[in-house]
Amino acid sequence: MRQSAHSSVWHARKVLFSINGTPFAFFFLEFLQGDSEMHKVLLAVDGSAASDEAAYQVACLAHHDRWDVTVLTVVQRPYRLDSDGVVEAFEKACDQDREFAVEHYGKISAIFDGANVSIGQRIENGSVNETIIETADEIGADLIVVGAKGRSQISRVLLGSVSDHVATHAHCSVWVVRPSDREVTERGSRVCLTYDGRVPSQAALKEIAEIAWRHDTEFHVLCVASYLYNFFGELREDSDAASQYNAYLKQAQEQLLGVAPQAQTHLLESEHVGEGIVMFAEQNDIDLLVLGETPRYGLSRFLLGSTSRYALRHARCSVWITRNRLFQGADPVASAEQAVVE
Repeated sequence: MRQSAHSSVWHARKVLFSINGTPFAFFFLEFLQGDSEMHKVLLAVDGSAASDEAAYQVACLAHHDRWDVTVLTVVQRPYRLDSDGVVEAFEKACDQDREFAVEHYGKISAIFDGANVSIGQRIENGSVNETIIETADEIGADLIVVGAKGRSQISRVLLGSVSDHVATHAHCSVWVVRPSDREVTERGSRVCLTYDGRVPSQAALKEIAEIAWRHDTEFHVLCVASYLYNFFGELREDSDAASQYNAYLKQAQEQLLGVAPQAQTHLLESEHVGEGIVMFAEQNDIDLLVLGETPRYGLSRFLLGSTSRYALRHARCSVWITRNRLFQGADPVASAEQAVVE
């Protein structure tokens, strides 16, 4: 797992509320500060329209600090070649792929003309999935950007193996870009940040707040909760969960004032959090969903959270999974054991 020299401060906080007279207590780890900002982006391209769209989306993002963008093309080789004739033919095909990658890089670099980035190219041999992850670790990437090839229900559920593997195994944030039907001149982007007050959503907010979003970007902050209402659709009188969640939303709204002064907040009830997020995104024609991924350690870090996976496979829009700051600085789980609970 990639470590960073940047410092992070975590603090354990206990929140109490009741549902139907039964008390509940959640212990949240708060991310209080950290001096890290996103600077290094790995853009994986393969010459497809999907990867070109991904490059365009990255180039359109404004940011205060200069980004280092590494454009990666992977020439995949088979593990075994049985004859000299096959070897020669395959080597020739690989050479052609490398030539195409160099030529295509000219198109990608042109997309970034005028953007606040320094851009370079890498062409690597190997497994596409593993090479993207290894290269991201090697350059210390803060964000990996990959294009997804399809908006249909089937193509979303059967997400390309590359996008799925990278989103699951990467140690940094991952942005899976889906093609958009929206014309840039029609309106600004509609961005939805999922937020519940816990560490992953706090880290996601901080990462997204570093982007200098266009003035016409429509920002939504969404909290999806379960069992806030009774059978008749009325808010439970003995539950203060709704007020707690609304307090978190207000807090997020205030923290976004610098980049999204008109951000709208929404509290939605759904038995399935991922389903509620996807439904909201479709009903509001969201272009980009942002989710904070729960920090994972040891073998569990290779398991994408159920909510993130559901959104990634069912949302029609692009999905940005943030986990950058959750892996930086001190281990938040270890820190919690020593923290003083308020």
